[in-house]
Formats: sequence, structure tokens, C-alpha cells
Amino acid sequence: ESESMESSRSRKRTRQELDSAGDPPPEREVVARGGASPPWRDDDRDGHYVFDLGENLTRRYKILSKMGEGTFGRVLECWDRETREYVAIKVVRSIRKYRDAAMIEIDVLNRLAENERYRSLCVQIQRWFDYRNHICIVSLIFFCSVKQVLHVDFKCQLLHSPPIAH
Repeated sequence: ESESMESSRSRKRTRQELDSAGDPPPEREVVARGGASPPWRDDDRDGHYVFDLGENLTRRYKILSKMGEGTFGRVLECWDRETREYVAIKVVRSIRKYRDAAMIEIDVLNRLAENERYRSLCVQIQRWFDYRNHICIVSLIFFCSVKQVLHVDFKCQLLHSPPIAH
């Protein structure tokens, strides 16, 4: 009997237990002013962060909509309570290779932002943070994606190109 007590005390803590260690009890989170984080949920089977619209992504950001999804994660439209502006937050999947790639992306975006010549050519990173094992990259919202721009540009090229002789 003492062996089973010993093994239960020395077992490793789960990621959920580590993430919630030191957090206020759930009763306090519900009544917390402004933006309490939602209760812990497991990620989906692909490592994407699971959320409901209207929830908070940290106390600072309120999730308004899902703007898109890709290989690395999802992009959420959020309200930034601190700056009082709409932002896009790329929430990277909680898989090590995507987290590592996100850190490289952050480094590249920061270096590009330091260079005057490239500053206007790409997304401007506002900040980044790690939330529940997801790297989150915050930027201002652009109203069309690179994919949409390429699609429109391709259509324009087709419309304005000389006819093809057969």
C-alpha cells in the first residue's frame, strides 16, 4: 500500500497541471474583471488551440473571429484591450517543429522590421507570447491575405495579357 502512495506522489505532472499551476481557482476566473482566460482545454488532434468566439486569449485579447487556418496554425481576429485596436494573432500549433519554425519567423520579422527598406514589404510584428504551449504572433490586421493578392493579381494578368495564338 505504501508503494502505491509513493508512486502516486512521484508521478510526472501533465502539461495541463503545469500550465494551471499557480492560476486562481476556476470560481475566481469566472468572476475576474475584464478578461479572464478560459478554462483549460486539450488541443485538437492536430495540435491546434481550441477556442470559442468571445473568449479571451490571455487577459489582454478577446477572440472575435477566425480569420484563417494554415499548416502552422490559425489566425484569429482579436480585440487588444491594452491598445484598444483590432489585431491578428497567429496561434501556432503546439507541435515542436512548428513552435521552432515560429521562433525563426519571429526572428526574421524582427530583423526585417529593423531594416527601413523591407519594413513596408511584410507583416509588422507587434509582439509575441507563448500561451498554453502555443507561440502567438500579434500583428495589425490587413484586409486581404497574400493568397488573395496573388489570386487577384493573376486574374488581372490574364485579363490584360495579349491573346494567345493557337
